[in-house]
Amino acid sequence: MEKPKHPENETARLAMLRSLNLSDTQPEESFDRVTRLAKYIFDVPIALISLVDEQRQWFKSCIGLNVNETPREISFCGHTILNENSLIVNDTLNDLRFEDNPLVTGYPHIRFYAGHPITLSGGISIGTLCIIDSQPREFSAKDIQALKDLVLVTQRELSIMRLATRDELTDIPNRRGFNLLAERYLDLCIRQQTNAITIFIDLDSLKFINDQYGHSSGDDVLRTFARIIAQSCRKSDLYGRFGGDEFVIMLTQVTINECQLLIKRIEDFFANEPRLQSYIETLGFSYGIAQFNPKNPVELEQLIEAADSKMYKCKMAKRK
Repeated sequence: MEKPKHPENETARLAMLRSLNLSDTQPEESFDRVTRLAKYIFDVPIALISLVDEQRQWFKSCIGLNVNETPREISFCGHTILNENSLIVNDTLNDLRFEDNPLVTGYPHIRFYAGHPITLSGGISIGTLCIIDSQPREFSAKDIQALKDLVLVTQRELSIMRLATRDELTDIPNRRGFNLLAERYLDLCIRQQTNAITIFIDLDSLKFINDQYGHSSGDDVLRTFARIIAQSCRKSDLYGRFGGDEFVIMLTQVTINECQLLIKRIEDFFANEPRLQSYIETLGFSYGIAQFNPKNPVELEQLIEAADSKMYKCKMAKRK
């Protein structure tokens, strides 16, 4: 068996996948419609929309298979995302890459596989649309084109979804995108009985910068601050722009001291960022921290409101 390699753009690919906030989400009709069509058009028992993350391939839509994921190292789709073309395996027992693969020798006993990468902006492939059969079969050029057409439908749906959950100016999650993922974070904290900390941040004097230097300068400040937050946070941390000059960060499995270290990193980057030096005498930020206790959980909205309230007190204290 040949394990799939990682594409050269793996870091950007995983970042794009995370930005969609799709992993481990519930089935959605728009994606299930595509796999139903694929099953019908090609008359196969299994059709999947597979998202390939660090260690696994997870099925956003799955027809004909009773598992939600498989390890990436044995996945066919891990091979498919390495190229821009379809991967067609007419008979796995005649292909050295797959003949002894556990998905071939055991359930679901794959003998035929056809998959095409799902590619978003920048040519980044986050997963595949694939069909599977337990019998070998041929797959014509016309069949390949039909598979590509279904992938285009999937890509359009994902692009629309990404736009709905990303902030257009800063390209980090917007309020909706943050809330969708934060709800899952808190559910996980309750199940695993781990803590979470929310930081509500508000830029000081952004209105002054907009009035004094113009809105293009204000937009540049917002983009720069979003980048500072992104480079300060861990990969597992969640952050987003709530609108205007407000940002929110959610951390899990951290102490207050570790949270303060993150804020210190943001402050240091902020003070030394060349693009902010023209405004540094008037520009700053205020923040508030709220802790989530899994033994006495509150709703996400209450958690954010608590952090917002503390941020407001911090801002008012500066004006005295």
